[in-house]
Amino acid sequence: MKGTVLYGPRDVRFEERPDPTIIEPTDAIIRLSAACVCGSDLWSYRGIDKVTKPMAMGHEYAGIVEEVGSAVRNIKPGQFVVGSFFASDNTCEICQAGYHSSCIHRQPGAPTGAQAQYARIPLADGTLVATPDLPSDDLIPSLLSASDVLGTGWFGAVAAAVSPGKTVAVVGDGAVGLLGVLSAKQMGAERIIAMSRHEDRQKLALEFGATDIVTERGDDGAAKIKELTNGFGAHSVIEAVGTQEALMQAIRSTRPGGHVGFTGVFHDVAIPGEEFFFSHVHLHGGPAPVRRFLPELIDLIWNRKIKPGKVFDLTLPLEQVAEGYRAMDERRAIKALLRP
Repeated sequence: MKGTVLYGPRDVRFEERPDPTIIEPTDAIIRLSAACVCGSDLWSYRGIDKVTKPMAMGHEYAGIVEEVGSAVRNIKPGQFVVGSFFASDNTCEICQAGYHSSCIHRQPGAPTGAQAQYARIPLADGTLVATPDLPSDDLIPSLLSASDVLGTGWFGAVAAAVSPGKTVAVVGDGAVGLLGVLSAKQMGAERIIAMSRHEDRQKLALEFGATDIVTERGDDGAAKIKELTNGFGAHSVIEAVGTQEALMQAIRSTRPGGHVGFTGVFHDVAIPGEEFFFSHVHLHGGPAPVRRFLPELIDLIWNRKIKPGKVFDLTLPLEQVAEGYRAMDERRAIKALLRP
C-alpha cells in the first residue's frame, strides 16, 4: 500500500509502505474510505515535537473492515467502522468510568498510520464502532470527524460542564474549537462566544451555533468575555489550542466556580499557582476519550442532526497529502480531507 511518512520538519512523503497485517488476534484491518490531516500533526510537521526517525502519520480513520483477528467477536468484515485515535479494550475499570484514552491497555489507534490506504486497528472490539449500514458518500466526512475532532470538541464541552442555559466561550478556531461550538449548541448552551480572527472560521462558527464573535486574544480577549458577561466571565470555556496564552485566556475568561475544558495538547504551559488558587475555576481535560462518545455521535450524524464534516474545507487526493499539511500550516485550510 501507499501511506504518509514524516521524515522531519515539513518533509512529508507519500510512499510505499508495508501492507498492514493481523499481528494480535484482537486486531482488525480496515480500508480507509477517507483520511485527513489533524491540527496536532502540525506540532511535528513544524518541528516543535521532535521527529527522530521516519514516522507513519495519521490517527483519524473511518472505513470498511477487510479482515479481523481470531479473537474479534463484534466487528465483522464488510462493516463500515469509526474508531478513536487511542485503541482501548472498553472493559477495564478506567474505560468503564469513561476515560478510554487512559485505558490500562491503551495503544495507538492506528499504529500503521491512517493517512494511508489501509490501517491496522488494535483491540478492534473495544475500539471500533460500526454504523447501522454502509453510509452514503456525503456522510463519510462527518463520520471521519467523529474519530477525533468532533469527539475531542465534544469532550471539551463535557469537561467544561456545558449544559442548558449556560454561557460558553471557545478559545481556538481550528476544527476542534469549531466543533466545540457545535457540541455546546447540541448540549443546550444559551450563549456561545467563539473567539476567532478569521472570517471563514467565524462564518462556520456562527453556522454551528455561535451567538457572538470575539476577535481579541490573550488578556484582551478575556477582558472582552468579562465585558459581555456583566463582569462575571463565562460559565464554561473550551480551550482548544494548547499554548500558554490560550490556556490563560481560557482561565481568565471563566467566572469563579466555572469550568475550563482543555483539549489542546499542552506545549510549554505553566499555570501561575496563586492566581489559579484564587480563581475558583475548575480545570479538566486531556486526550479525549472519543470511544465513550462514538455511539451517540454516530447516531447524530447518521440521522443527519449534525454535519460536523463541514470543517473539511479542502479536499485532496490522498497522494497530495503534503499539500494538505502545507495548507493547514499556512492557515489556508481549517482541515484537509484526503480521499484514496
